[in-house]
Amino acid sequence: MFPRVFLKPKEDMEVAQGFPWVFDNEIDYVKFEQKNGVNKSSLEECKVQDGQVVEVFANAGGFLGSGVINRKSKITVRLIGREHADKITQDTFAYYEEKIQNAYDLRKLYYDIKDSYRLVYGEADFIPGLIVERYCDIKKNVYLVVQFLSLSAEVFRKEILSALTKIIHPYGIYERDDAGVREKEGLQEKSCWLGEVRQEIITIKENDVLLEVDLAHGQKTGYFLDQKFNRAQVAKLAQGKRVLDTFTHTGSFGLNCFKGGAKEVISVDLSQEAIDVVNKNIKLNGAEKKMTAVCADVFDLLKDYEAKSEKFDLIILDPPAFTKNAKNIQKAYGGYKEINLRAMRLLNLNGILVTCSCSYFFDSQRFYGMLMKAAEDSKKKVQILAKYGAGPDHPVLEGYPKSEYLKCAVCRVI
Repeated sequence: MFPRVFLKPKEDMEVAQGFPWVFDNEIDYVKFEQKNGVNKSSLEECKVQDGQVVEVFANAGGFLGSGVINRKSKITVRLIGREHADKITQDTFAYYEEKIQNAYDLRKLYYDIKDSYRLVYGEADFIPGLIVERYCDIKKNVYLVVQFLSLSAEVFRKEILSALTKIIHPYGIYERDDAGVREKEGLQEKSCWLGEVRQEIITIKENDVLLEVDLAHGQKTGYFLDQKFNRAQVAKLAQGKRVLDTFTHTGSFGLNCFKGGAKEVISVDLSQEAIDVVNKNIKLNGAEKKMTAVCADVFDLLKDYEAKSEKFDLIILDPPAFTKNAKNIQKAYGGYKEINLRAMRLLNLNGILVTCSCSYFFDSQRFYGMLMKAAEDSKKKVQILAKYGAGPDHPVLEGYPKSEYLKCAVCRVI
């Protein structure tokens, strides 16, 4: 018998609807086998080893799914399947091969062999804690960047890597397990090539734009792939316009606008390392005559531009998450409102504002409410022309709201 985790009364509702996590304070008791028979104990006293597959049940006894237990984490059980544990463990290599194949087949509906995209999006692809980016460079070599962010992924490392190798046939696999979340799971951080050592810096092509990607040292997994289709839509609005691209990272929004026929593009980031990459990307795309990279604090620069009465036809705000928890929502609200208010003041008549938030905690209701208040305080009227989210390589899992995090609004300011 696999260990059985029983939830407290009424704690099963979210899990039954698709939520893939069980928190420590939701667990009533655990049943597990010992030499003297079946034991029933609290979570703290149970003898189940971290990393073991367990079955999860409602308090009344209804089966909810199977997962991996980790008492070092507040997320004590991450569900890896809605099947009974024996069906999962009888051939874990086949089980994860099927999951990786399903994720790959989904992406092939939207992306071709030359595209770069997120191949596995953790819980939303039913492999909790696993992130896999698929990069295709201009030489048609395929690289994978993998992150095992939870014990539930780490214990099946061999099976996952075997499936990725068999299905994708990558030229190289780089592990970016340098994220602090691993510490919360009781795992060490590490970053290295798995197998053959390849070049760390590659060039990919996105929407006809060439971009340098640092697999080993770039932010998170090297590049933010989730806005690819949004950048293509924004490029269509850039013809003949003066564009301000803020929090630019690698210059991707600005370069897409350049390809879309922008008259002038100014791309801004606080990081000099980011600006160095932007300048390389500007040269890669022959954009030197129309595009400029500026190293500056966006908040300060927007104030300065307003003081100097600078005007733009299209402004892009794509900041990092201003809050990564519920405690700092109000502070984040102030930051989002300030940059949006100032951007509205910097736009010419009927100018276009593309504004984003990648924070799950700053949800859509707060985001669009903030836009309304920013418009009110800047004495402007705003028409929302389109609302976008992350691309189809970041599917939203019903019952798991954290998988829907990105808001991207295209607005006309009048």
